[in-house]
Parts: sequence; structure tokens; C-alpha cells
Amino acid sequence: MPIRIAPYACVFVVVALVAPWLGAEPLETDRILAYWQGEAHPDATIFYSQRVPRVLLALLAGGGLAMVGAAFQVLFRNPLVEPYTIGITGGAAVGAFLTIAFPSLFLFAWGPFSTTQIFALVGTGATMALIFTFARRREGMDIHVLLLAGVTVSIVCSGVILLITYFISPYLLAAFYRWMMGSVSVVGYSELSGLLPLLLPGLGMLTINAPGLNHMALGQDVALGHGVDVRRLEVEVFIGGGLISAAVVSLVGPIGFVGLIVPHMVRRISGYDQRLVLPASFLLGGAALCACDTVARIVIAPTELPVGVITSVVGGPLFIYLLVRGGRGGGR
Repeated sequence: MPIRIAPYACVFVVVALVAPWLGAEPLETDRILAYWQGEAHPDATIFYSQRVPRVLLALLAGGGLAMVGAAFQVLFRNPLVEPYTIGITGGAAVGAFLTIAFPSLFLFAWGPFSTTQIFALVGTGATMALIFTFARRREGMDIHVLLLAGVTVSIVCSGVILLITYFISPYLLAAFYRWMMGSVSVVGYSELSGLLPLLLPGLGMLTINAPGLNHMALGQDVALGHGVDVRRLEVEVFIGGGLISAAVVSLVGPIGFVGLIVPHMVRRISGYDQRLVLPASFLLGGAALCACDTVARIVIAPTELPVGVITSVVGGPLFIYLLVRGGRGGGR
């Protein structure tokens, strides 16, 4: 297993090391290294305070979204599932939009969490509870109802956002649209301190359930026959994915296609063992989002494109290609 995941780790490390050096403003290596000798220079400030935290956020956010997509596609037994399609991202977006639309009403923080993060988490929790209520049965969750409920909640959340847009100023609306397009532009490391307390437990919950997801991929009845506690697995994977989605969306916005496409790429390259697919999706997803953000920073420099635009432009055609190739090849 470590040998099979090594190529993904190499891609992750290479992108992490190269991306901070690329940008609209060329940086001098000696000025950056002189920072550790006590010499302050604008190049070092740009590198350590802007580019490095931005790269770290992109790596963690992209990795988290891809890992959630990989787990959810198995849990729901649907290759088109990602956090956005089942309402989790929609709930987080409503919570975050409230803080942007009415900043004077929602202005507080708790520990490392900003107002936007707190309300994104509340919105995620509310939508998850609602979806669970619809899909819960005595024998466990009805996966088909869960998926339909998630899609419905996502549509409702979009309607709520459209309704709120009628009551806010165009300036706040422009800020929200910018957030909706997705961005990992940060200054300093405070945002990372608000990401990790939610991201790490979520990643842990998905990782420990990877063996159970292997059985779930064969069907719920087969998993029960193999001794898997299906109800516990469904709850833990859903909650873990919700924590990751809320943490990521509250900071970078609802970036699409990373959680949808990366797991498909990993499965086509390395097979369907979730013990490999989940960590490989994290590594490749983080590298993919970081690479897209690097392109967004330099393609029309000095102006930046929202990274969500790049992921959509690249991800859409790539996913169509995977669908066509899979259909011709008789893939699973």
C-alpha cells in the first residue's frame, strides 16, 4: 500500500514546493532565505505571509473536498455525488451568506473560528439534520431518500440565497459572488487555525471507515453479511464529510468539481480499494486545487481569477472525457 500511494505523495510534495515560488511578482531567493537571518524584505513577506499560507490552504481544502467526494460516492453508490450535490455545501453557503449580507447582525468570533465559519458550520449541521430526518428508517438510512433529500435541500438553499440577494446592497452582493466563485487567497495563518479543528476529525472519521466502505461498495446487504455496522458507518462518514465540507466551504467557498473528478481519476489509476482511494484522493485533490490556484494567480497577472473558475473550466471537459472513455471501455 505505501508503494502504491507514493506517486500521489510525490505529486503532492512537488506541487507544494513549487507553487509558492510562482506568482505575478517574481521573488528573489536570497532575499527570502535572508529572512531567517533577521533581514526583513518585501519578498520574504510576500512569500511567507501570502504564498505559503495560500498554498497550505489550497492543499488542505482540495484534499478534504476530494476525500469527501470519494467517500460519499461509495456511501451513496452514485458516481456523481459530492458535497455540493447532497445539500451540505448549500447549507454552509446559506450560513456564510448571512454573515456577508448582514455583517452588523452577525459580528462575533469564538476561539479560532470566524463568524463566517461558525454560521457555515451551523448551516451544515441544520441541513444534515434535516436530511437525516427525511432518510432515517428503523432499519437504517435509506440511501436513495438521503440523496433525493440532499438534492432538494440544495435547491431550497439556492432559493434562500436568491431571496436574500433582494435585500442587500450591490456591494455586498459583489463580495458574495466573489466568495461563491471560490478563493484560497489568505494572509497569514489564522485561517488555517480555524480550518484544522474541523478538518482533522473529519479526515480521521473517513479514514477509519475505509475498510467498511470497501464492503459498502458491494451493496448494503453484502456489507451487513460481512459484519459491517452499516448504520454506524453511514452516520460517521456523513458527519465526517459534513465537518470537512463546512470547514472548507466557510473559508474558500463552494469550489466544485474537485470532489467529483479527483476520486474518479484515482480509481481509474489505482483501483477501487478505499484504503488507497481515500488518502490518494486527498493527496491528488490537494495538488490539483493548488495547481489550479497557481494558474489563477498568473494567467492574467497582475489580476487574479477565482480558483473556482479554473476548476470548473478544467473539470467540466475532463469529467466528460472520463465519462466517454468509461462508456467505451465498459468501466465500472
